[in-house]
Amino acid sequence: MLKSTLALGLLSLSVTAFASTSFFAPLDVQALHDKEVAREFKGEAPRFAVPHSVSINALADKSWNEKDGMMVWSHRVTAPSAVSLNFGFSKFELSPNARLEIRSADFSQAIRPFTADDNNAARELWTPVIMSDDVVIELTVPASEFSQVKIELGTVGQGFRTFTQKTAKSGSCNVDVVCSEGNDWSDEINSVAVISRGGSTFCTGFMVNNSAGDRTPFFMTADHCGVNASNAASLVTYWNYQSAQCGGARNGKLDQFNTGSQFLAGSKKSDFSLVKLNKQPEAAWGVTYAGWDRSGVDAAQAIAIHHPATDEKSISFENDPTTNTLYLKEELVANATHVRVTDWDKGTTEPGSSGSPLFDQDHRVIGQLHGGYASCTSQTSDWYGRFAVSWEGEGRSNNRLKDHLDTANRGVMVTDTLK
Repeated sequence: MLKSTLALGLLSLSVTAFASTSFFAPLDVQALHDKEVAREFKGEAPRFAVPHSVSINALADKSWNEKDGMMVWSHRVTAPSAVSLNFGFSKFELSPNARLEIRSADFSQAIRPFTADDNNAARELWTPVIMSDDVVIELTVPASEFSQVKIELGTVGQGFRTFTQKTAKSGSCNVDVVCSEGNDWSDEINSVAVISRGGSTFCTGFMVNNSAGDRTPFFMTADHCGVNASNAASLVTYWNYQSAQCGGARNGKLDQFNTGSQFLAGSKKSDFSLVKLNKQPEAAWGVTYAGWDRSGVDAAQAIAIHHPATDEKSISFENDPTTNTLYLKEELVANATHVRVTDWDKGTTEPGSSGSPLFDQDHRVIGQLHGGYASCTSQTSDWYGRFAVSWEGEGRSNNRLKDHLDTANRGVMVTDTLK
């Protein structure tokens, strides 16, 4: 194939047909579906993609081209019938004027360009999904900066189900956050994100305020969602993924995202993980920082904001008081680690909702979703790891919240959502 100048003007530089390529055979989606049913039954974080380990070092590739003092490398990834692709760069350091672009081969979709502003302490980059099965990765570097760049593709996530499929995924009883039921909860709604980890699993999580109210990008989810010290760099948070109309089409967008984080604390006792995102979300996205109550007092009512089956964001209501129990238990105990929601009066939760916040009547987080039996066809209970228990954790900085959300040791019992 000859070099194409792409007359449409979508790229200022030409793409070379001699670029290196990766090919992945179609997946057995039915077999994967059966495995996912078993995983979700065990309470594990659901998967949306199969991760493939690769080792593609851009600088070692022979397919570089030079034009007008700029070095250009491109790599094509094809996985027929994949609903999405995502990429984990195990080495990622860009020079001041380098640029990494990821787009579909037909130019119909693209992720925002990555630059030196995306360099981070982990020296990794994990991208959001791109809804295509044929993708071009292109790196452009000034020749004078060539030696400053390090980039190696280590993981390709081959998607077998998607955030944005048009057929209904979550149960019909779920309530879109844009419905009137969400009107009084807009500030809290904006704190919640759908997340991916390792380019293959998904859950829900939320930005959380601290006692200083200084907008440090602290983010919480469930421990069983699998975010830990070894993979926190792979966390991608998607903001404002919600339907445009109440009960309307599944038309949420995934173009507002943060990538990368540093693990701070987590505990299986109350099933929480706390990370610090590499960057604050863009101000234009309107992301808020959820307030909390660490008193441990039962809530008079409870409200959940979550991504059921990682569908667009939903809101659920429990009009009766919560109780404090052990996980999956109903008995009230003094050493309770979880908040029990008896049954949802409106809405529900589903796999993918894990890690989402539970708010009390005062709009403060009292826990994050661990699991339960609730669904649109089952009026049964859910259990949330108690924020009050997570505060003290197991007595060390890496398994409790207080060292991170109250660094000045103010001893505050509650905070409000920060806009």
